[in-house]
Amino acid sequence: MPTSRRVILPLLLILLVVAFFCALSLGPSSPDWANLWSSPLIRSIRLPRALVALGVGAALALAGTILQAIFHNPLADPGIIGVSSGAALGAVIAMVSGATATYHWALPAAAFLGAILTAILVYAVASRRGADPITLVLVGIAASAFLGAITASLVANAPQDSDLRGIAFWMNGDLVARQWRHVPMVFLLLLIGVLGIIPMARRLDLLLLGEDIAHSTGVNVRRTRFLALAIASLITAGAVSVAGIIGFVGLVIPHLIRLVIGPRHGLLLPSAAIAGAAFLLFADTLARLWVSPFVFQTGTMIAFLGSPVFLWLLLRSRGKWSHP
Repeated sequence: MPTSRRVILPLLLILLVVAFFCALSLGPSSPDWANLWSSPLIRSIRLPRALVALGVGAALALAGTILQAIFHNPLADPGIIGVSSGAALGAVIAMVSGATATYHWALPAAAFLGAILTAILVYAVASRRGADPITLVLVGIAASAFLGAITASLVANAPQDSDLRGIAFWMNGDLVARQWRHVPMVFLLLLIGVLGIIPMARRLDLLLLGEDIAHSTGVNVRRTRFLALAIASLITAGAVSVAGIIGFVGLVIPHLIRLVIGPRHGLLLPSAAIAGAAFLLFADTLARLWVSPFVFQTGTMIAFLGSPVFLWLLLRSRGKWSHP
């Protein structure tokens, strides 16, 4: 095994620890260093926010890695199948209806329901044409556009007493006011996804070689693609339900890690998840440190950091795709 592959996981774990410590210790207000872990600032505000950032970053990067494999496209993103748009629509319905003012769990529950229903609908429609990667992508794009139009219409016609500012913040992606109740939502679904996808790593490798080769080795391509799509949808829904729509993590991180260690999913999946967690932690910390009166949401900061990297990756890749 090349040196880069042997050291990548330890290095990423160290990076994650550093990112997590920065998320806890840095900010406009300094914690009590003598009693860091008992400080209310850490215990009630920064620690749950950091844990949510860790889980969301890992989930989005893992989902992106999965989708890039099943779509045979290194530039695929969790939003490509419409899950993010479905989650946003569910959340906006909950906000506009006033349900979030009565039930604190209404927002993540509605977002999760919208995401799952969208994933099922997209796959059901695509399956009528064989569920090939191109059809899945096209149906996902159409679903995203349609659901986005509905969401925009709801926001434009929302009652005056609705939380329009909250809707805007949620749709742009943010980790402000994340509490302990948000932590289980993202980590439970992430754990289920990890336990489901790791045993499928070899089958994802074979999918990259083409359907014919995968079939010849005994892989049920349709079933594998459906299960992987369901897992990616599940963990993306968990992330979006607590943090809103955050782009580029699932697009950029898997591709960067693949450039370093190659496309084998046995190592790529955990490496991308750890890198995604560290990236979102650093981005969220940077957003909190931005000088007042300017306010940067986490999703906005991710867009600032991710856009140039994505452009560089796009120019560098030139349509190339490497096999395991």
